[in-house]
Amino acid sequence: MNFQVTVLKILASYPDGFAVMEDLKRDMSILATSGREWADRIRRLAARVPDLDIFSQGLVERISGGWKITARGREVLEFMEARPAAPALPQRTAVDEAPKAVSETAPVSPLRQPADRAKRQRERHERRREARERARANAS
Repeated sequence: MNFQVTVLKILASYPDGFAVMEDLKRDMSILATSGREWADRIRRLAARVPDLDIFSQGLVERISGGWKITARGREVLEFMEARPAAPALPQRTAVDEAPKAVSETAPVSPLRQPADRAKRQRERHERRREARERARANAS
């Protein structure tokens, strides 16, 4: 499993793109044990950007006890997840070829998610919310 791609995916799943280290570690452990499908998917995404370095390329920033994905990080993640337009076109494989800014690119319509993927995402957000509530209850 590619650590850096997984970090981008986890941070992008949070509404504001910020997660404290405890949440990141928990989500990483869940994904690391989720099976072959996840590992293969992350490996395919990582192959699209072989020289990925989330910190030196400014894709993720460290903020008071956690990490936050930047706008550039979201763009690179979208680039990795994008399906090639046509097989005849050469694929870009480096982060430097990803879009530089949102204003420089044409708007991209989001891909429709299969129902099971949307369901898993809702369930994941619900588990996180419940975990936060349990942590608050235990802290008081």
